[in-house]
Amino acid sequence: METERLLLRPAGPSDVDDLRALDADPEVMRFLGTDGADSTALIGRPGYWVGIERATGDFVGWFGLGEELGYRIRRDKWGRGYATEGAKAVLDKAFAEGRQRVSAQTMAVNTGSRRVLEKLGLRHVRTFHVDWENPLPGSEHGEVEYEISVWPGGTGTAPPRGR
Repeated sequence: METERLLLRPAGPSDVDDLRALDADPEVMRFLGTDGADSTALIGRPGYWVGIERATGDFVGWFGLGEELGYRIRRDKWGRGYATEGAKAVLDKAFAEGRQRVSAQTMAVNTGSRRVLEKLGLRHVRTFHVDWENPLPGSEHGEVEYEISVWPGGTGTAPPRGR
């Protein structure tokens, strides 16, 4: 898949170092924790892509849609709109292929990811609390779930912003 600035392709063995570096960055993992974090498990997994910056060839992160929408972006690429751009490509593909609903979850205090989900047209559906064995800072504020569905009479794509 391609977007204006990204090439999204399946993760391969050549991505192992970049994926491991992503998981090793404490700021990238701040709202995820590191227990069991292994983005290399995405290699060969359907529905998951690495994002490569078309202009430079730089690894940006990964995007995917398993049970829910997910993405992880290198810290030095934050604030450039890559999370929104790559995740939109994943949503477009999912709805074009007949997916009826997509959800995503994050910590309530993860305002960056919440902003991305809202820009994509996902709507907050609930806040809930989980009794984590090793709670992360901010987990006392709970988790949030967002979702988007194919709109009646729609074209199989996410709705326009502002709806």
